[in-house]
Amino acid sequence: MKELLETIAAGLVEDKAAVSVEADEPDAEGVVVYHLHVAADDMGRVIGKQGKIAKAIRTVMRAGAGRINQKIMVEID
Repeated sequence: MKELLETIAAGLVEDKAAVSVEADEPDAEGVVVYHLHVAADDMGRVIGKQGKIAKAIRTVMRAGAGRINQKIMVEID
């Protein structure tokens, strides 16, 4: 899942070297939180107008996680 998020984000940003993803350990409910870090200049590209791109990223990630019976959440930092 981490690689999928990195691939999606790298396709959106100009500074691909600044893209990094950290995954927290599952919490009590089994939810894994992924933290996406991008350069400050690329933050708007990842979030999109009214958060539409960020919502689409979260939707794709949830769908992928559902295929492997995992619960996830994506935070963009």
